[in-house]
Amino acid sequence: MRNINGIVAWVTGAGTGIGEGAAIALARDGAKVVLTGRREALLQAVAEKIRAAGGAAEVAPGDATDRQGMRAMAADIHARHGRLDLLFNNHGVNVTDRAWGGDNLDGWDEVIDVNVKGAYNCADAALRVMRPQGEGTIITTSSKAGVNYSPRAGVAYGASKHAVMALNQLINMEEGNNGIRACVLCPGEVETPILDKRPIQVPAEERAKLIQSEDMGEIVVFIMKMPARVTLNEMVISPTYTRKLQPGEG
Repeated sequence: MRNINGIVAWVTGAGTGIGEGAAIALARDGAKVVLTGRREALLQAVAEKIRAAGGAAEVAPGDATDRQGMRAMAADIHARHGRLDLLFNNHGVNVTDRAWGGDNLDGWDEVIDVNVKGAYNCADAALRVMRPQGEGTIITTSSKAGVNYSPRAGVAYGASKHAVMALNQLINMEEGNNGIRACVLCPGEVETPILDKRPIQVPAEERAKLIQSEDMGEIVVFIMKMPARVTLNEMVISPTYTRKLQPGEG
């Protein structure tokens, strides 16, 4: 397993949930983490947790849908640190009105903009740094809804997560010989704030039995510790506990 002490990791969606869990886990193993998201106060809170534990964290607020902004951010990381070893392409949103027959296509537009356009904006920005240095890793958060079809996840979210599966595989096909590898994470239910958007809420007593954000963080560290010659193309992660669905969940 590789030693990841000193690597430079850019984590999007870092203010809560899986992004927070990954940033904390990476910093604990010695990575310098750059935290990006739209809500600066949440990023600062995560950075303070990391620093209090002796880790190195920087806050770089931004919106993944801002293509030029993401390119500038990646270039700035390179200018200050001399490299970029990991992009954890993790930002994502969903909406409550997610089924055909609803009336929230504007909400669906936001899901596609953030989850798909945001993903390729950040990947493009990172690749501009990683190609010249001859190595790098891009990890993108998809979902089991990107592997299967899920009424619970909804139309736009499911479509967005199928799209990032393709984005990930094509990075590997096109950039592997440039020393760049990509992995897509496909978790089932994770206890994060995105669950609060569900039309039918997961019972509080069951949320602790789901995958936790710190579990996902450990998986990100595991991927980074793989030798550079090894690419884990995709990882499907499920809670051990099988939750009994409530009426209407599908």
